[in-house]
Amino acid sequence: MKGTFTAAGAITALLTTAYPGLAADQPVRPFLKSPPATSHDWTGTYFGGQVGYGFGALGSGTHPLPLQAVFLPHSLLGLTGGFQAGYNRQLSNRFVLGAEMDVAFPGPLDQAQHRLTPFNTSLDYLATARGRIGYAFGALMPYVTGGAAWGQTHVVINDAAGNALGKKTGTQLGWIAGIGAEYAFDRNWSGKVEYNYVDLGKRTYSLADVGLPDVTAAPRLHLLKAGLNYKLWDTLPLGGSGEPVFKAPEMPQSSNWNVHGQTTLITQGYPSFRAPYQGANSLPGRSQIRETWTTSAFIGLRLWEGGEVYFNPEIAQGFGLASTLGLGGFSNGEAQKGGTDYPRFRLQRYIFRQTFGLGGGQEEVADGPFQLAGKRDIDRITVTVGRFAVGDFFDANAYAKDPRTDFMNWAMWASAAYDFPADLPGMTRGAVVELNRKDWAVRAGVFQVPSKPNSDVLTSKTGGAAVEFEERHTVFVQPGKVRIGVFANKGITGSYRDALAAVVADPALDINDFTAVNRRQRSKYGFYVNLEQQVMTDIGIFARASWNDGRNEILSFTDIDRSLSGGVSVKGSYWGRPADTFGLGGAVNGLSAAHRDYLAAGGIGLLIGDGRLNYGTERILETYYAFALSKAITLTADYQFIASPAYNKDRGPVSIISGRLHGEF
Repeated sequence: MKGTFTAAGAITALLTTAYPGLAADQPVRPFLKSPPATSHDWTGTYFGGQVGYGFGALGSGTHPLPLQAVFLPHSLLGLTGGFQAGYNRQLSNRFVLGAEMDVAFPGPLDQAQHRLTPFNTSLDYLATARGRIGYAFGALMPYVTGGAAWGQTHVVINDAAGNALGKKTGTQLGWIAGIGAEYAFDRNWSGKVEYNYVDLGKRTYSLADVGLPDVTAAPRLHLLKAGLNYKLWDTLPLGGSGEPVFKAPEMPQSSNWNVHGQTTLITQGYPSFRAPYQGANSLPGRSQIRETWTTSAFIGLRLWEGGEVYFNPEIAQGFGLASTLGLGGFSNGEAQKGGTDYPRFRLQRYIFRQTFGLGGGQEEVADGPFQLAGKRDIDRITVTVGRFAVGDFFDANAYAKDPRTDFMNWAMWASAAYDFPADLPGMTRGAVVELNRKDWAVRAGVFQVPSKPNSDVLTSKTGGAAVEFEERHTVFVQPGKVRIGVFANKGITGSYRDALAAVVADPALDINDFTAVNRRQRSKYGFYVNLEQQVMTDIGIFARASWNDGRNEILSFTDIDRSLSGGVSVKGSYWGRPADTFGLGGAVNGLSAAHRDYLAAGGIGLLIGDGRLNYGTERILETYYAFALSKAITLTADYQFIASPAYNKDRGPVSIISGRLHGEF
């Protein structure tokens, strides 16, 4: 895939060398409450991440795409995110000389602002190699920076409907200058703010072959950035200095903030399978290999007692098999519906959480993503508002929940008939309230829904809601949980029966065209039951059952109206590898009568649609083995056998083989 060598490969290599300390597990050091350093030595090699906002111009008549910027106006680059690495040398006179390289990726398309034009011009990435000169005021270092910059622009030719007909790509070289300030929170962690001006020169693209005038891309960019750096070691990584070349990152020296990260690279493929015909949303019968890659940061900050904010910036690249089409139970939980050749940045989650303790006993809270170390009341009320995934709060399961570490198939890690509200990468905005007791909990949430099926635009004109009850128990001293949830969504969708009736009345009518123009506010409701049970130490089983009414189009998740799944998870302690995990599970997915009749008549669903249908339940078998290379790095082999893909007995079965490399700290 394009861009994999610049992003996924680089980050995976950095994690497997600099971060985990591959040879040995590192003890977790408790947070220390200490003030920031008043004297700090800036000498050392560092690596970090950045987020920013980019604006400017690509040149006259280039028709740049409007990109998402969340709370800020859409712009040429939108919100940006990326990585940087460098080396500083502090001199005896407090001047700091440094060198830094970085790469930044723009945000995704802002669909609500997009207007049809004959062509569009965009920037795929921006990279720099710069020098830095700063002056150390103890823990504070203002600096100036400048050097070379390069990036890739492209021009996409559009048809009258906005579909891409062709693409022309080129690299442009220029310069960068800027100013910034960096502050050291402790010996290893520091944060910075920076302004850059970038000039990438000019590049002319000839569009004469499609009857359009030439277009000249001349990027002139303004970037406002905030970054977080971690000093990996105090010298250049050349060895011979007496200190380890590789070392694991230490926790921040404060109980009031934390930072964690992950990167996941998944490669999936399948051999050719029986496919006598295929439609617009079919899994192609010919063999195929695709990759997805994500890198995420999880940053938490305690504002006051019980009040916390969390941010989850993420860079994602790649496509699911068939561009995430052709299966109800899709095979890769990391595959987003808006896949891209080059990495794109999103601020996936931003949440505020307030916990109200109700007294009584307390429990320890371990440091981790979306939780700060400390204590909290067992009896408590928690209120969360912001942008998040519905699955962050509902339908959890200890053995089948995270496609980055356990089962990958959508029907395995989720109650698949729950059409939970979400944009293309699976997020929504809303509020969740939870009441927790020792042996049970109840939680309820309200959420924004997409403006139409498979839309990246969330709206409050309609909405979704869910309520879940969680019961905790022991069976022969083995812990277990049962979760029961009910849900309802109201969105702009089409009715299967209305569409079928229309084509019966007028056989010349296209069923998909009618559905698109007949969409109006309609509801979908259903329930799920979710079980997890430890049966022996390091052995657990799980099961899910879910159902929705199946009358109207799927809005957000996938084309499943009924689903049963279950399986077993076993830790490797039984064969001398306690950090390894073996999983085996299966799922059976089905459709309502109206939904299957709609597909049989040529209807196209959210992810599926072969043009016709010889209906049969979609049956999935998945097994995986996660091999721990170290405390922080896991390599997983995964196999999925899927009979009647997209509920069509005329096609398949298909065998999907996956490899997954996951790192975290």
